Amino acid sequence: MGLKGFFFPRFTWRYALRVAGVAAAAYLIFGHVTVLTRINGASMEPAYRDGSWIFCSKLRYLFHAPRLGDVVTVRMAGDRVMYLKRIVALAGDTVEFRDGILFVNGQPRREPQVLGPCDWNLPPRQVAPGNVYVVGDNRSVPIELHMFGQTAVSRIAGGPLW
Repeated sequence: MGLKGFFFPRFTWRYALRVAGVAAAAYLIFGHVTVLTRINGASMEPAYRDGSWIFCSKLRYLFHAPRLGDVVTVRMAGDRVMYLKRIVALAGDTVEFRDGILFVNGQPRREPQVLGPCDWNLPPRQVAPGNVYVVGDNRSVPIELHMFGQTAVSRIAGGPLW
């Protein structure tokens, strides 16, 4: 077959169908099933580093709702950028940050993945129906970088593949 035949095979309809099939599968997988997402900011360190790239699945929540503790990609209204955050409370829960500790329904939440206590407080707020409360793991960054908080489940685009 030779090197030329390997890189430039003889054109046949069978070859063209194979190329079209591979292109269609790649389009479906990378356009509708998974998305390459860049981590912007340090709000999810140490689990996900600023500037790294991860594959996120858009089908992750096709058969079940997001669960407590899941890391999810959240899309802001009218924005194509997706942000990586962790779900810390579900609809109906009351969330509060006091003395650097997360309280859900008045109980302190044990979070081994969090680097350390946060430097900010947040008064109690109840999560509305159809929403979840999301925040980054690196709580030492200012509260402005945890801009999501309560967000609609419909804004969750998926989650990391690993």
